[in-house]
Formats: sequence, C-alpha cells, structure tokens
Amino acid sequence: MTEAAPEVAPPSLRDVALLFLRLGATGFGGPAAHIAMMQRELVEQRRWIDRQRFLDLVGAVNLIPGPNSTELAIAIGYEVHGPRGLAIAGVAFIAPAFLIVLALAILYRRYGALPDVTPMLLGIKAVVLAIILQAVWRLLFSFGRRWFPLLAAAVALAGALAGIHELALLLACGLAGALIARARSGPAGGGPRRTLLFGAGALGSLLPASPTTGSLFAYFLYAGSVLYGSGYVLVALLRRDLVESLGWLSERELFDAIAIGQVTPGPVFTTATFVGYLLDGTPGAIVSTVGIFLPSFLFVLLLHRFVLRMRSNATAVGFLEGVSAAAVGAIAAAMVVLGRDTLTSPALWAIALVAAIVLASTRINPTWLIAAGALAGWLLR
Repeated sequence: MTEAAPEVAPPSLRDVALLFLRLGATGFGGPAAHIAMMQRELVEQRRWIDRQRFLDLVGAVNLIPGPNSTELAIAIGYEVHGPRGLAIAGVAFIAPAFLIVLALAILYRRYGALPDVTPMLLGIKAVVLAIILQAVWRLLFSFGRRWFPLLAAAVALAGALAGIHELALLLACGLAGALIARARSGPAGGGPRRTLLFGAGALGSLLPASPTTGSLFAYFLYAGSVLYGSGYVLVALLRRDLVESLGWLSERELFDAIAIGQVTPGPVFTTATFVGYLLDGTPGAIVSTVGIFLPSFLFVLLLHRFVLRMRSNATAVGFLEGVSAAAVGAIAAAMVVLGRDTLTSPALWAIALVAAIVLASTRINPTWLIAAGALAGWLLR
C-alpha cells in the first residue's frame, strides 16, 4: 500500500500576502512565467491547490478579459481563503510592480531616460525559460495517457505559433472537448454557457482633449474590461487611443512605457501606472492602476461560481478540459517565442540549461535562480 500524502494546513492570510508579494516582486518574463512560478510554488511545493484545479483555473481565466496571470493569482487567493484571499492575493501580486513602475516613472520624468538593464534582463529571461519549461512538462504529465488533452495542447501550440488568436484556440478546443464528453455520456442538458465580454469601441469621442484624473480612471477601467489575453495586447490599444486618437502621449513616451512594462517584474498591465504618472502625476498613476485591474477582481468573483458549476456536468467538464489543455499549449507557445528572442548566444543557452538542470534536480526556490540569472547576465554583458 502507498501512504497517503500528508495533509497540508491551509495557509493564513499572511501566508497568502507574503507569497504573492514575492511572486509579484520576482515574476519577470510575462504571464507564462508567472503561471509557471505559481504552478511550482502553489501546486508542487506548498500544495495549496491540486494540479487539476490549477489547470481548471488556468483555462478559465483565459476566457475572461484582463491580465491572465493576475487573474490566476486572484482566483487562487479565492480558492484558499475566500473573498478576503481574493483581495489580498490580487493586491499583493500587483503592488510590487506598481511601486517599482511608479519609482521609475518619477525618475523618467526627472531625467528623461531609462536605465539600461538589458544584460541583466536577458539573464533573467534565460532562467525564466527553464521555469516555464518545467511547468509545461509537469502540466502535460498530469494529463497522463489521455489522448484528447495532449492533442488539444499540441493544436493550441501550433495554432498560437501560426498567429491564431488565443481565445479562438481555447474555445475551439473547449467545444471539441464538450462534444467528445457529450458523445461518451449520452444526451444531457445544461452544457457550458459561454458568456464572452466584448468592448463597445474606443472611448476617444467621450474623453476630454486633455487628460484628467477622472478620465484616466474611466479609460483604464474600459481597457481592463475589454482586453483579452496577455498584457501585450494593451500596447495596440494604447497606441490607437492615447497616441493616435487623443494625442495624450507621444510615440516615444508610449515606447518607453512599454519598455518599463517589459523590464519590471509582475503584471505587464502596470504599464498603465507609468502612463498615468506621465499624464497626471501620482494621482493619475493610482487611478490608472486601480481602473485597469478592478475589472479582473470582479470577473474572477463571478467566474468562480461558473467553474464550480461546470464540474458537476460531464459535458461542461469536457469543455473545461479542452480549454485547460489549450491553455497549456498557449503557454508552451509563449515559451517558444520567448526562447527565440532571448537565447541569442551560447552563454544564454548555458544559463537556461543550468537553470533547467537545477530546477529538475532540486527544490530550490526560483527566486534565487532569477537573482543568479540577473548576476550572470550582468557579468556577461
């Protein structure tokens, strides 16, 4: 007989706050990296949530607007500590990036330039690739020998690399899973209802010619309510609305805001913090940040009840399995793209390989590897 795994004591609110503060402060590399770090910390090491539930949530948050990895942090907070956990996990994950970006925005306004941290960032990204690779491998392994989730993940990987929209891939794989589950279980009522939220168009005609604290909040509340996928989608929206339509930002200011989002840890959506500060100082930074993230808290609160209901229906379970598998494939695609852009020298390949070996053979905290990657990148500059 195999011994049952020892039960894990539920985390306190302090535990939730401290963990997500650390993840927010060290989560370089974008949404795929954040999800990989959460998988290692919360599923593998702390066992706050089981792997299947984690996969369910990864798939589900990809179906709602907003920054996926931030919404995953919010959803996990709800899982382990209810509404208070939802609020604390989300705020803790966002807060480090907000403070770092705000500090950089203040320096940018004073000196008119950004510090060059490219070498350190390359070393960090090489380590992040190893973290994502391990997470993808373990999530795929959790599917066992079931052919459909493995096929769905492969299709999503190929489709994402071919440029097909992530939401279309998730829905296609989800519907395929629902049809297969329905065929296996026979006719049944109450399949998954898909409620997708789309924006009503840009707010350009409703906003003033010069930005105010209120108009910044309204604009970023709108942006957080309609953007699907990762934070990188935010770039196109900001360029269309704030540069071309309203003229609130110059091309250079937008480019520098995007660069700040790339080189800082935590959610890429904190680009809004930088933009808000440039346009209205500290009040603008605060309201822009609150506006863009507030919809995510509300969407996750509604989503949680939806996911719970899905698990009681065979067809809905098939839908969620397809979505979850496709989400893993999309993470793998992000890893491929990041690897193509990052591993441009033998030294960076070596950093990634060493990090992968250390992760596979030890239980080291990834934070130390990220710090080592930054140091290695700086030494190799």
